[in-house]
Amino acid sequence: MVAKHEEPPHQPHGFLPAVWTYVRSAPGTFLWLLALLFTTIAMHHINPRFTDEFLRRRSTNLHQLARDPIRVLAVSTLWLDGGSWLGYVVLYNLFHVPVERWLGTLRWFLVIAAAHVGATYLSEGVLYWAIHHGRAPASAVNTLDVGVSYALAGAQAVLAYRIATPWRYPYAAVVVLWYGSALISGRTFTDVGHLSAALIGFAGYPLTRNRGPAWNPVSWLRSLRHRRPQRH
Repeated sequence: MVAKHEEPPHQPHGFLPAVWTYVRSAPGTFLWLLALLFTTIAMHHINPRFTDEFLRRRSTNLHQLARDPIRVLAVSTLWLDGGSWLGYVVLYNLFHVPVERWLGTLRWFLVIAAAHVGATYLSEGVLYWAIHHGRAPASAVNTLDVGVSYALAGAQAVLAYRIATPWRYPYAAVVVLWYGSALISGRTFTDVGHLSAALIGFAGYPLTRNRGPAWNPVSWLRSLRHRRPQRH
């Protein structure tokens, strides 16, 4: 009697199914990128003379935070102030996607929301202090401050815990040096915000516990080498 050969369950293959599987693995990140695409297209249809005023009403500056903090904290993350959308596609795939896939959408959102909100208030607090001590003009209460960079800095920082030691430490050092050197050289309130967002991201360690084994770059490179087809 010949045993029947059981076919393995059908697995979707091909480029488009693979892309869809990848996108579904980080839904929050890709929905955010889609929203940024729409707002970027909209910006190109706004009269350039009104662009600054349009963004200023959606900015997390001192004036708007005093009037409607919840609205501007949310809306400010949907607009890009400089930089191309495609550039952010690359950055989001390098940092947000692996963080969301690793932590899950809820924990990823908690980290980036804390980084965005916390860094906004810390940086604007520094600006408020500077205005009241004559270090910045009173008009700075309406400074344009929109974008996604604080959340990105938080994601970059928390990603350190995804990397196995000892490789985690050089990565974390690069993040701190990147934003720390920008603060030393630039000394603007946004530089304060970026470093603050990174530190808040590092403080998200409790959310990273029990999320599986850390990624070891050496083991990953070895696995790639073993996957190469052998030549005879």
